[in-house]
Amino acid sequence: MDYLAQGFLNAFVLLFNGDEETFSAISATLKISTASISISLAGGLPLGFMLGYYDFPGKRQIRAVTDTLLALPTVVVGLLVYAFITQKGPLGGLGLLFEISGVVLAQVILVIPIVISLTATAIESLDERVRATIITLGAKGSRVIMSSLYEARFAIMAAGVTAYGRAIAEVGISMMIGGNIKWHTRTITTAIALETGKGQFAMGIALGLVLLMIGFTVNYALIFFRRRG
Repeated sequence: MDYLAQGFLNAFVLLFNGDEETFSAISATLKISTASISISLAGGLPLGFMLGYYDFPGKRQIRAVTDTLLALPTVVVGLLVYAFITQKGPLGGLGLLFEISGVVLAQVILVIPIVISLTATAIESLDERVRATIITLGAKGSRVIMSSLYEARFAIMAAGVTAYGRAIAEVGISMMIGGNIKWHTRTITTAIALETGKGQFAMGIALGLVLLMIGFTVNYALIFFRRRG
C-alpha cells in the first residue's frame, strides 16, 4: 500500500504547485460540462415543462422515449456523433471532431433527456391546487411556466445536478469525440484513465480528488438552497 500513500502525497504536491497538465484537464472539464449543462437546461426545461404540464396525443410515447434515454450509454452517443461529424459524415465540414465544441454537442445529447424527464416529473408532481391557483391569479403564457417552475424549483435543481454529474463523469464521449488531446480536449476522466494505465497514480489521484470536490460542491449547493428555501 506504500505506492498508494505516495500517490496521494504526490497528488497534493501536484495540486498545490499548480501543475499545468493537471489544471489543463480540469479547465477543459469545466468548460465542456458548464457549456453542455447550460445548453441542456436552456432547451430541456421548457420541453420538460410542456411534457409534464400539457396533455397531447403521443405524450405517453414521448415520455417513454425520454425515460428510456436516461440510460443511454455514453459510447453509443459518442459513436453516433462521431459518425456525423467525421470528415465523411454530413456535418464533417463544421470541424467539430477533436474539438471542445464537438464534445459539448455530444454531451448535450447525453444529458438533455435527463433534464427533460426529471423536469416533467417535477411538474407532474405539483399539487393540482398550485396549478389552479397560478391560473386563478391571472398568470398567462410564460408567467404560468415561470411560476410552475418556481414552485418545483428544488426538484428541477436536483435534475440539473443529476445532469451535471453525468456530464462531468463520462469518459466515452470525451475519448471518442475529443480524442484525449493533451492541452486541448483532455478532461479529468480521460486523463485519469490514461495516467492510471501508464502507472502515473499521482496525477490520477489528484484529478480524482478534484472530480470528487466538484461533485461535493455542486451537491452541497443544492442542499444549501433547499435549506434556505
